[in-house]
Amino acid sequence: MKKAILGKKLGMTQIFDENGKVIPVTVVEAGPCAVIQKKTVEKDGYSAIKVGFDVKRESLFNKPVKGQFAKAGVAPRKFVREFKLENVENYEVGQEILAEVFAAGDKVDVTGISKGKGFQGAIKRWNFSIGPKSHGSKFHRAPGSQGASSDPSRTFKNRKMPGHMGHVKSTVLNLEVARVIPEKNVILIKGGVPGAKKGYVVIRNTVKVK
Repeated sequence: MKKAILGKKLGMTQIFDENGKVIPVTVVEAGPCAVIQKKTVEKDGYSAIKVGFDVKRESLFNKPVKGQFAKAGVAPRKFVREFKLENVENYEVGQEILAEVFAAGDKVDVTGISKGKGFQGAIKRWNFSIGPKSHGSKFHRAPGSQGASSDPSRTFKNRKMPGHMGHVKSTVLNLEVARVIPEKNVILIKGGVPGAKKGYVVIRNTVKVK
């Protein structure tokens, strides 16, 4: 059965297993998430649920968005995403999804916005090799040739060049849930997940099981 939840990355820490081994984990505040809307095959052409996380004051929304939340009978939420699940009929509008939908040992994929690194050169951004370090080479961290000058007399699109690095949608696959703390709505995920502290993440069942 497919499961999914929205959350906020709180940072990293470490826990110990029953054998005393240290496990590095990412702490994610997962839920409570409110079901804002149910989409059905008859009405919308597909089945899905729209879920919101992190209550935000109503004055920051415009009237159309306020109306969506008012119709569902839930407080306005800052982070909203849609999930296509197999068991949509088991959810009702206004229902809350809590961290306990996942359990220790579950394999998950976590999606978030990676940390922004600003403007970076081709060496750091694309892991290019550097030139000779000798004083006479005068070619140390330059990107190198970008193509022929006479034909086609231009640089093709998607050429790997210096530019803005990071701050893109990123997914880490096949992570393991180390522990769930239901009373605090917290999920501890083994390893690192994309994004900075207080960044929003989406947690789903993994699509590639090793």
